[in-house]
Formats: sequence, C-alpha cells, structure tokens
Amino acid sequence: MARRRLPADTPLTQKQRELKERENDLRKQVEDLQRMISEAPRVAAETSRRQKQELLERASGESKRLDVFSRPADKRYGEDLSDNRRPRSLRKQRSEGRLIFLVLVLALAAAIIWIATHLHF
Repeated sequence: MARRRLPADTPLTQKQRELKERENDLRKQVEDLQRMISEAPRVAAETSRRQKQELLERASGESKRLDVFSRPADKRYGEDLSDNRRPRSLRKQRSEGRLIFLVLVLALAAAIIWIATHLHF
C-alpha cells in the first residue's frame, strides 16, 4: 500500500494560501461596508432625530441638573420693560481705557528702545 505524501510547502502554495486569506479579508471588508451603506439612512435619521430632540430640550429652558439655586432673573426681558431710563454714560470707562492704552504704548516704546540700544544689528 502506497502512502500519499503531503504536498510540500512550496512558494507557490504559500502564495496561494496568502491570496486566499487576503481574499477572505477583502470579502469581509466588502460585507461590512455594504452593511454600513445599507444602515446609513437609518443611522442618519436617528442622529438628526436625536439632534432635534436635544435642541428642543435646550430651547425649552428646563435644566436637567439639580440646581440648588434658581437662576437669576434676566433683566433684559420681563418686568423691567417699562423702564425708559437713558443708559448711563460710559465717560469714566472710556477715559480709563484711553489711559491704559497710553501706558501700554509707552511701555512698548520703552521696550523697543531698550532692545534697540542693547542689541546691535
């Protein structure tokens, strides 16, 4: 009785085996991609529905947090609408802003002069 010999691992059989494995991997990838494509409209609809729901929840103004303190009243809206006072003048803030700007410009000029005198170009 003659025994059959197992085929030796030749480079050709190794290459065929690698190609079959690669083919199987590519088939799995194609199946996954096709499944993702078929599920894409459902996923997109779900995400848009979820986003709309979140926007509605935010717009309703209800806080889901357990706040100990209530929110302060917004004075832009509400009872104070009948107040017809003229806004205060911002003269003081403008003069302080000009003074700070002048100080910063002088500091910048001093820094530039110091750098120019100490570094030789």
